[in-house]
Amino acid sequence: MSSPDLVVIHEHPLWQQPLFDALTRRGVRYEAFDLKKAAFADDAKPKAKLYFNQASPSAYLRGNTRAVPLCLAYLRALELGGARVLNGSRAFSLELSKSAQAGLMHQLGVACPRSIVFNDFDALVAGAKDFPFPALLKPEQGGSGARISKVENFDDVKKAIAADPNIWLPDGLLLLQQYFPHDFTKGIVRMEFLGGKLLYAMRVVSHGRFNLCPAPVCNPDAGGDASVCHVPTVEEKPVEFYPYPEVPAEAVEAGRRVFEAGGLDVGGIEYLEAQDGRRIFYDVNANSNLRPSVAKAFGFDPFERVVDYLVSQLEQPAPVARAAERAAYSRPNA
Repeated sequence: MSSPDLVVIHEHPLWQQPLFDALTRRGVRYEAFDLKKAAFADDAKPKAKLYFNQASPSAYLRGNTRAVPLCLAYLRALELGGARVLNGSRAFSLELSKSAQAGLMHQLGVACPRSIVFNDFDALVAGAKDFPFPALLKPEQGGSGARISKVENFDDVKKAIAADPNIWLPDGLLLLQQYFPHDFTKGIVRMEFLGGKLLYAMRVVSHGRFNLCPAPVCNPDAGGDASVCHVPTVEEKPVEFYPYPEVPAEAVEAGRRVFEAGGLDVGGIEYLEAQDGRRIFYDVNANSNLRPSVAKAFGFDPFERVVDYLVSQLEQPAPVARAAERAAYSRPNA
């Protein structure tokens, strides 16, 4: 193939296959850059007009831990080289850090859980004596709901850490997150955004599961667990996904503001409706596994919409690397 117009950066080919199929149908010249075994030259010129990052923080759950840092380094090199990158290093850095997501939402005035990030249990206890229980114990770098548990007190946290030697993976950080009781029969709401606009919203009823991955290969429409996310589960009922055309305009606007401030081009954001009536946002996803059966209820193929957006972006001129980004990388000890 001659130089492609588009490069899709990814680690999970099954998640990306519907996008690849749509790109092929539309005749878009693209290449896939698989992060599992990859290398790049830091002085290489961008080979494509457009790069689309679809990497996921959950790569480490599939034995692909090194895909994430390589992706972040590659995105930075591309941007400094003047490439046009969708879901670039700023967006990916946000997805890798739940504390950064919370910090951004606090700054924007979007309601989100209070969290304490820690790398040592004793430090947690000393710094979070007034933290309200019950709470959720989570990895700072999330991914497919892995190793999330509800804890009733600090003893539960200590037991969870002692019981699982891998609990500190992948980055050595955990967070204790405020827990909000909500109606589990209504589930949570996930909104998908594309180019700053709402693509669709859906309700997700998990029956107590934390793996809410919308990809059909992970949570099939027919039920059961395809285990592509490699997150073991013992729950009997499958996750359920329902179109939610009645999503409140205020929720959509809050999600749009988070995406704009975080530099995300494509992705999803989740919130729950607490028993006290508040709308609590808690998870931002730059890698968006779209749900065709949900989008079909709105009358379209979601991957065709993504290709529409990518084609429109291919018509935009490639930017010169931003002066502020160059300055940030050139500062001593930055």
